[in-house]
Amino acid sequence: MNAQARRPSSPQQDTAGAWLKILAQYRQPRFGRSVFELLVTIVPFAVFWAGACISIINGSWLGGVLVLPAAAFLLRLFMIQHDCGHGSFFARRRLDTWTGRVLGVLTLTPYDYWRRTHAEHHASAGNLDERGVGDIATLTVAEYRALSPARRLGYRLYRHPLVMFGIGPVWVFLLKQRLPIGMMGAEVLPWVSTMATNLAIAFVAALMIWAVGLVPFLLVHLPVVLLAGAAGVWLFYVQHQFEETHWSKAGEWQFPQAALHGASHYDLPLVLRWLTGNIGVHHIHHLSSRIPYYRLPEVLRDHPELAGIGRITLWESFRCVRLALWDERLGRLVSFREARKATAHQ
Repeated sequence: MNAQARRPSSPQQDTAGAWLKILAQYRQPRFGRSVFELLVTIVPFAVFWAGACISIINGSWLGGVLVLPAAAFLLRLFMIQHDCGHGSFFARRRLDTWTGRVLGVLTLTPYDYWRRTHAEHHASAGNLDERGVGDIATLTVAEYRALSPARRLGYRLYRHPLVMFGIGPVWVFLLKQRLPIGMMGAEVLPWVSTMATNLAIAFVAALMIWAVGLVPFLLVHLPVVLLAGAAGVWLFYVQHQFEETHWSKAGEWQFPQAALHGASHYDLPLVLRWLTGNIGVHHIHHLSSRIPYYRLPEVLRDHPELAGIGRITLWESFRCVRLALWDERLGRLVSFREARKATAHQ
C-alpha cells in the first residue's frame, strides 16, 4: 500500500476542530528516533562548545566562529526540552521530565517552572482576556490610545527590536528565570524547579571554569546562551506576531480556531528547519502539541492544505517586526504608524 493510499481524509473545508481527530494519529513518538535526535544534538553541541574553548585558550580566532554552531545546537536542545514539556518527546512521563530537567541546566531554563507557564500560554493563546503569562505583551489599538504618554513610551521601547531581541534574551535567560516570576505565590514546585536548576547551573559552571578557566568559559558560554536565546525569542515572536494572526474576546475564543490561526507556519529553509526542530510548523504544534517535532513534516506531507495556513517565509518574517498593536476593527496586527494614520482619519 503506498503513502497516498494510507493518507487519512481531510476536512472538506477549514474546520479547525475537525483537524484535532485527524492529527491525533501523529502523536506517538518513536523511541529510537527520539534517542537519535537527542544524540545528534547534544554531541555536536559539546564538540563545538569544547572546540570554541580550546581555540580561545590557544588564542585562535576560530573560537569566535565555533560559538555560532554551538548556539545553534543549544537552540535545538531547547526544542527537545520544549517537546519534553509537552510529553511528546518520549511519551514516558518520567523520562521526558528528567530529560527536560537536565537540558534545562544547559539552556538556563528551569524545566518545571517553564513547563507550567508554557502550558498556560498554550491554553490561552489568542484570548484577549487572558494575556500575560508566557506571551509577548500585545496591546490593542484602543488600549494603547488609553495609556498615558509615559506608558506609551514604555510600550514602544518594549516592542523595539533592540530591546526585544537584544535586552530581552539577557533578561529572560540570565535574570528572569532565576526566580519563578509570575508564580512566586503559587505552589512549591516552581520554586523547587528554579532553585534546583540554579544550583545545578552553578555546579556545572564551577566545573567548567575549573576545567577551562573563567575567561574562556565566559567568552564562550555567554555568547552561546545569548545567541541561542535571541534566536529563541525571535522564533517565539514570529510564531504569534504576524499580520493575520488570531485574537478574540473570551466569549468568542475557541481553542481549535485560535490554535490553527493564531500561530504561524514559519516556512524556513531546510537547514534552519532542522536546527529549530520544526518549531516553525507552529500552527499544527498549537493544535496538537503532543506531536513530536520530528513528525510535524509528516503532517504537512499528508495534508498539504495545512501548509498555506498562516504561512510566512524567512524574508516575509522580517516585516513582522513593525507590527505592535492588535486592531480589533480590522482583525489583524498593525504597526504604530498604521494605528496613528487610522486615528487621524477618524
